[in-house]
Amino acid sequence: MSTDDILERSVRYLSGVGEKRADAWAESHGVRTVRDMLRFYPRRYLDRSTTTRVRDLQEGDTVTVMGTVRTYDVVPGKRSKRFELILEDDTGQTMKGTWFQGLWWIRKAFSVGERVALHGTVQKYGRWFSITHPDFDRLNDDAAALDTGRIVALYPGGQAMEAVGLTSRSVRRIIYRFFKEHGLELREQLPDWLVAQHDLMEGRVALRAIHFPKSHDELEQATRRLKFEELFYIQLLLATTRHKRQDVAGPAFDAPGPHTRRFVDEVLPFELTDAQRRAARDIVRDTQTGIQMNRLVQGDVGSGKTVVAVLAMLQAYDSGYQSAFMAPTEILAEQHAASLAEYLEPLDLHPTLLTGSQSATEREAALDAVARGASPIAVGTHALIQETVTFDRLGLAVVDEQHRFGVMQRAEMFAKGERPHMLLMTATPIPRSLALTLYGDLDVSKIDEMPAGRKPVTTVQRHEKQRADVYAFIRERIAQGEQAYVVYPLVEQSEKLDLKDAESGYETLQATFPEATVGLVHGRMSADAKDETMRAFKAGDIDVLVSTTVIEVGVDVPGATVMLIEHAERFGLSQLHQLRGRVGRSDTQSYCILMAGYKQSAEAKQRLAAMTRTTDGFEISEEDLRIRGAGDFFGTRQSGMPELKLADITEDTDILETARNAATAVINRDPTLSEATHAELASYFERYYADRSMGFLRVG
Repeated sequence: MSTDDILERSVRYLSGVGEKRADAWAESHGVRTVRDMLRFYPRRYLDRSTTTRVRDLQEGDTVTVMGTVRTYDVVPGKRSKRFELILEDDTGQTMKGTWFQGLWWIRKAFSVGERVALHGTVQKYGRWFSITHPDFDRLNDDAAALDTGRIVALYPGGQAMEAVGLTSRSVRRIIYRFFKEHGLELREQLPDWLVAQHDLMEGRVALRAIHFPKSHDELEQATRRLKFEELFYIQLLLATTRHKRQDVAGPAFDAPGPHTRRFVDEVLPFELTDAQRRAARDIVRDTQTGIQMNRLVQGDVGSGKTVVAVLAMLQAYDSGYQSAFMAPTEILAEQHAASLAEYLEPLDLHPTLLTGSQSATEREAALDAVARGASPIAVGTHALIQETVTFDRLGLAVVDEQHRFGVMQRAEMFAKGERPHMLLMTATPIPRSLALTLYGDLDVSKIDEMPAGRKPVTTVQRHEKQRADVYAFIRERIAQGEQAYVVYPLVEQSEKLDLKDAESGYETLQATFPEATVGLVHGRMSADAKDETMRAFKAGDIDVLVSTTVIEVGVDVPGATVMLIEHAERFGLSQLHQLRGRVGRSDTQSYCILMAGYKQSAEAKQRLAAMTRTTDGFEISEEDLRIRGAGDFFGTRQSGMPELKLADITEDTDILETARNAATAVINRDPTLSEATHAELASYFERYYADRSMGFLRVG
């Protein structure tokens, strides 16, 4: 039987499993095959390599006590019955094991004179030391060596597993028997030269050791090997994708032409920053090679990514191509369409908006303009990638806030043209570790410089008792001719609650600031009404804008200098930073006030502390990743990437870097994995990872 065949074997045919247990294991944790079982890693470990004598017990300690069962019985109590067992150790000292549940089943589990080990946390009642609901092992059981006198694995459980007796103890026995019968048949997937070069533990030894470690050192080595393996295969997937892209043809753009030059020389009211110029040069270089571009532009809020995208779209237009600009929501698409129209109006170019909520007449006209090539730029949501949308000559696809799009959605965009260049943008800086994992197949341009004259936004946290002072401060700013945002959260994703909060806040602020003009904008208003309000705010006709989070991204109002965020503890860190980015858009000092409730979770306190500590988006992103973990950050579970079961890129950056270098070395040496020394690697990669590359390859 080959390694692949063993790994694909159903667990239901393993000794100790059977149909009911297999179904429960699959339902609870997706364990269906031997490979799944071997990667069903322990959730934690219990060190039973040392045992404690009864005379040395201390209340609160977690211990293992070995001894002989002297007596046991069900004992009546004031409220309920309990099962008590008296254990005598080798020194003649006694202690109790106590159970309040499953009394009659537990009663049958023991025999007087039997040698057992009890594991748990010590409590003291009167003169007795006791462990309540201890784990226990029979020491005259041949398999007790799996559970006593060593580091013992404890596994994830669940109601379905408990119902069929799939406890940590039974899982250990199932996996132990597998290694005893088939362990030597597992072959090394990684090439010998790679294992030796990186001083890795042998694969099958690591799998045994992660479940049955003989020492802490062996467990550490096994964990390192298996984390490396997880990260290595993802990096090999990305390295393979990068290599295959070297031969993917894309549109060959001309050098920047007259529209680009006019835009920079005559339209832009400011000088491009060095970071913007670097990003623009990267794009110009990529798009002239005849090879498809896949570039991610990441930069902080207000760093000027949209201008870089405009330069790319003008280059496409001067080269005879159309561009598509895709945003994750209709509101953002509408805002982008408005800002692009403002940029391009002096050049007599007009973008076309395509969203799902347009009337049939509007949509038909927009579709026709895009299909005929009459529109140089189509702006929209995922509606742009629907079958009804056709382009005359699509050469560039820009995806904004791209972390909200899955890999396959980006792939569908690529099917709209002859391999158009792809420019991905995010206003949320990406931690390096996540960039190497999620976007390791892309080229990255980093805009880490703010436009000249911008001052860091002063950020403070305030509570309800300080509200009068906050309102007095806003009144001062308004008197100076400045403007303020007051933002309310989307409470539990409820439009109605969201609307109620904003509307009641609007009424309160109208009464609080009778001398000012107060406006309101929220997600349930029509697009025209929202646009009209935002235009009035931008023109300075509104002093205080009460809003829900619809203003999170894309609105540029230089006169707004105060951002008051109500219930700031309810917002995520990335969202708070995005909202803060709505102010500080001029050379006037701006302020972000986080109005927070006194009751805050530990995570909320961390988020608010980070906001008041720094305005650096890249530092914010690292903190956000640390707080949330890689699984939730940017919705990576929906990213199309293989799941990480053991490695954590927030903590294992060194291993990630090593795995990336190793994968690159393998592909540089053997791009098709056809060498004999890579046979096992190629087989394993093909079976479990290569199919995932299709999403990435279709995206580029």
